[in-house]
Amino acid sequence: MITKEKVLEALSQVEEPDLKKDLVSLNMVKDIAIDGKKVSFTVVLTTPACPLKELIANACRNAIVHLVDADAEVTVNMTANVTSKRPDAEEMLPGVKNIIAIASGKGGVGKSTVAANLAVAMAQTGARVGLIDADIYGPSQPIMFGVEGERLFITEKKGRQYMVPVEKHGVRLLSIGFMADPSQAIVWRGPMASKALQQLFSDADWGELDYLFIDLPPGTSDIHLTLAATVPVTGAIIVSTPQQVALADARKGISMFQMESIKIPVLGLVENMAYFTPQELPENNYYIFGKGGCRRLAEELHIPFLGEIPLVQSICEGGDSGHPVVLDEKHPATLAFLAVAGNVAQQIAIRNASVQPTQQTENASA
Repeated sequence: MITKEKVLEALSQVEEPDLKKDLVSLNMVKDIAIDGKKVSFTVVLTTPACPLKELIANACRNAIVHLVDADAEVTVNMTANVTSKRPDAEEMLPGVKNIIAIASGKGGVGKSTVAANLAVAMAQTGARVGLIDADIYGPSQPIMFGVEGERLFITEKKGRQYMVPVEKHGVRLLSIGFMADPSQAIVWRGPMASKALQQLFSDADWGELDYLFIDLPPGTSDIHLTLAATVPVTGAIIVSTPQQVALADARKGISMFQMESIKIPVLGLVENMAYFTPQELPENNYYIFGKGGCRRLAEELHIPFLGEIPLVQSICEGGDSGHPVVLDEKHPATLAFLAVAGNVAQQIAIRNASVQPTQQTENASA
C-alpha cells in the first residue's frame, strides 16, 4: 500500500540541485494525495524561472516508482514561492522580495537592452517583476517599452501620495523619463540625481514584487552609492561585451560592488553582443568582438557566468519599437534571454539560501 510516509521517505532522497539539500527537509513538498496507485503532490520551487524544474520533476517520479511502487501513477505539480532574505518589516519597498542591480563598467554595451529583455523574460515565467530606470541622465526604458510620453497616475495611501508605476509587457516600470521632457537634456548635479533615484523607491506604490530590477547608469557614480545606501540590494548583474576594453571596465564595476563601503554580492556576468548571427544564415556565428572574454573573466574572478546574448539587428529594432525581442517566442535571441533569466533566478535562490542579507551602507553616500 502506498502511504504518505512512504512518499515522503522516497522524496527525501531527491536533492534540490542548487541548494544541495533534499526536497523534504527544505519543506518543498506539499499537498500529497494518494488514491490507490495514483500519487500526486506539489513541489514548491524557489522561483518560477527555475531552469531545473523538469530535472526535479523527473527525479521525483523516479523516486516514487523505484522506492515506493513500480506501478505508481505519479503526477508532479510545480509551483513557486520566490525566496527572499529581506525582513518583512522593511519600511522601504516592503512588498519587494529581491532587488537586483544591472550595471556595466562602460556605456554602449547594451545594458539597458539586456535589462528590458531580462525583466520581460522573468515576467513571462509568472514572476511579479518591476524595473526602475535609474540611468538618470540617459533614461531609455520608456522607449524600449513603448511608453514614452506616458502620464504617471497618483494614488493615496494613509494620507500620502505615491506614483503608480506604468505596466507594460507584464513589467511595472518607473523612469525619470516620465517626469522630464524627452527632447531636453537632464542636467543635474550629483545630489539632485541621487534624490531623484530615492524618490523612485520611496514615493512609488510598487506593491508585491518577486524581483525589482534597477537599470543603473554606466560606470561608477553617486547613483551606485545612493542605491547601496537606500535599499538592501540582493545582488548585482554586470553586462559587458567580449572585447578587452569593455572587460577592463567590467572588472572595475565588479570591484566597486565588492568594496567594503558597498558590499553587494555579484550574481554574475552577462556577455552581450557575444557573436553576430545573420538572419539569412542563422546557423553561422561570427565572433567579431572576440570570443569568450566574459566567460574567462567570470572564471578568473570566481563569479557565475550567466550567459551570452547574440548581436542581432532585430534586438535593436525591438528596443526602438517598444517591443522587446524576447516577446517573440520564435526569435533565436529569445532562448538566450530566457536562459539568462533562468540563471539569474537560480543565482538569487542560491544567494538567499547561503548568504546573509545585504545591509544598507550608511556611509555609502559619503
